[in-house]
This record gives sequence, structure tokens and C-alpha cells, in this order.
Amino acid sequence: MTAPHIDRQYLSAVLAKLLTIDSPTGMTDGAVAFVCDELRDMGIAFELTRRGAIRADLPGARKSPDRAVAVHLDTLGAMVKQIKDNGRLEVTMIGHWSSRFAEGARVTVYADGGKTFRGTILTIKASGHTYNTEIESQPVTWEQLELRLDARIANGDDVRALGVHVGDMVAIDTNAEFTDSGFVVSRHLDDKAGVAAVLAAVRAVVNGQASLPVECHVLFTIAEEVGLGAPHILHDDIAELVAVDNGTFAPGQNTSEFGVTIAMKDMSGPFDRKLNRHLLGLCETNGIEHSRDVFKFYRSDVASALEAGYDTRASLICFGLDASHGHERAHIDSFVAVGELLVAYLQSPPIDQV
Repeated sequence: MTAPHIDRQYLSAVLAKLLTIDSPTGMTDGAVAFVCDELRDMGIAFELTRRGAIRADLPGARKSPDRAVAVHLDTLGAMVKQIKDNGRLEVTMIGHWSSRFAEGARVTVYADGGKTFRGTILTIKASGHTYNTEIESQPVTWEQLELRLDARIANGDDVRALGVHVGDMVAIDTNAEFTDSGFVVSRHLDDKAGVAAVLAAVRAVVNGQASLPVECHVLFTIAEEVGLGAPHILHDDIAELVAVDNGTFAPGQNTSEFGVTIAMKDMSGPFDRKLNRHLLGLCETNGIEHSRDVFKFYRSDVASALEAGYDTRASLICFGLDASHGHERAHIDSFVAVGELLVAYLQSPPIDQV
């Protein structure tokens, strides 16, 4: 088996670019176009589904039954729910995340005709000079937030005159920072870091001219954050499905902050025992830093596929992420470890031959 080699600079560059592309669920075309360009540069065949997800193909000695690796391009976001009389916007979340982490976020509102508007999400009572201690007693709910547009407006009619409407998408700024110590601090590392790790793994396989025993479909899904995930993009003959997503590095968890984590169970149930042991064995054989963890409040592309009735072994591998769905932080070493495991997995024999 070819020793896995992940280009850290490429992975970091891809992640940095992805973090500049807004892609809340329902508005992923920009991220899809970027990934398509990367796949073309690598000479990898791919197709787009009717909904705009990507199915790329890595040929192998055996065509069927085959494998799939899934990772999602969509992120959390928000949507305009109402235009208020005072010219502020009521917003509703896209995906599940706490309004606590929306407070103070800089955003872009995407309106019709390619118009965009900048703004900030604030609590309804945002000024201590006006509300004094009342600002401390506001509940943590989306109903207590409003979006302030950076435009000369005084009322709802002014907002409508700009071309802002109910249902316009709201993308949250990432505020990405790459530190000298290897940490990446940013919103939406879930799952753009996973996408970067998958692309780096695919590039390593292609550049190394690695021989794959089984054909693999690399799936870039576009609606994981709202629970839809992989089912609309899976082939019926996929025997093994490995999803790539974040693992929660936090007290009470066993996720590796600097390695790859094999999820043993999430809220949808245990993952495939044989496939998990296979992945753990690859980590040990290839000297990849790793751990195992169990997640209580977690779903992924795997859960939606199994619930849709797909007859496939399924596992979830994770990079370590602190403060998921909030002010996230992760380390490049963890992304690299995910990529290394994927390279080893793609070159390994299928479970039915182990």
C-alpha cells in the first residue's frame, strides 16, 4: 500500500478559499462550482445531480459493489422572516444553531437580481446606554434578534424599496483566522474543513497514481445541515459509506483534537462494527493519530442514508472541532489525519474480502 501523503499547503489553501464562499443550505452553487473546478484540475470525472450535489468517481479494480465517501458543502445560515416596521429584519435560522452565536455576527443578505446587502445580527435591546441592565435579561431565542442593514433606511418601506424580501438568504461571515500554531479559528469549519481534507486525499491518490481495489464515489452533499444529507446522491450498489464531518472536542468527549476520530455511535445508533474496526486498523497500521468517540446530539450524512433505507455498511470519521456550530476552532493536524485515513482506506480491500 502506498504511504499516505497529504499536501498540507494545498489543504490549507483550499480551506481558506472555501471559507470565503458563502454556502448556507439552499445556496451552495458557489461552493459547488469551486469544488468542480478542483476536480477538473485533477482530471477526475464527476456529475451534478438535479439538485446540484456532486458525485465524483475514482475508478477501481472492482466496479460493483463499490464505495462512497460523503462530505457536505452546505453550512449554517439564516433567512429573512419578516421586514419590521422599524426597518430591521426578523431572521430565522437555517440548520440548527443557537441564537447566542448569531448575536453580533456580520452577514450578507442575498436579494433578487444578484443584489447583496451587508448587515449585523443584533439583539432587539442592543444598547446598554438605552436599556441599561435589560440587555442582560433577554432570552436566548431567535425571536430576540433582528438584522440591522448597513443602508439609509428608516422603515419597512425603505427596506422593500431596496429590493429586500421575505425569504432572502442570509450568509454568516466566517471571520477566518489561520494561526502560526496551526489552529484555524472560523465559523463553518463544519464541514468546509472536511471538504478540504477530502479534496486533499483525492489529490494524493491521483498524484500518487494509487491503485484502488474498489471504485469509489466521492459525494459532496448540499443539505446535511437540515437533515437531508446523502440519500439523494447515493447509488444502490454502494456497499460501504464513510462520511467525513466534525467531532466535538469538549469535556466529556473523547474526540482527538489533533488526529482523526472514529465515531462509534451517534443519536441515530451505532455505526457498522466491521467497517469501524477496519478503519481503526488502518490508523494503527499507518501510524495515524486517532481516537474513538460517541456523540449524543449528532447526525450526519450517514444517518439520513440509513434512515432512507440504503443497505450499506456505514461509518463516520471526524476532525476535532471545539465549539461546533458556534465560534469554531480546529487544528490543521486533525484535517491532515482525516486525509491520511481516507488515502489508506481507498487503497484497502473491501470489507467482504477482509
